[in-house]
Amino acid sequence: MLYWTLVFLVVAIIAGALGFGGIAGASAGIAKILFFIFLAFVLISLLAGIFRRT
Repeated sequence: MLYWTLVFLVVAIIAGALGFGGIAGASAGIAKILFFIFLAFVLISLLAGIFRRT
């Protein structure tokens, strides 16, 4: 999932540099959403690992 976040981030940067505002905004939005989903999964995994050890 982090891979797709980086892909959409790169697409947003390239589209923004070339002047495609709509595509850049949409790609940046998707990258943000995927990043926060990935971050939530990481936190859930860390908490599960901590509680599993005890």
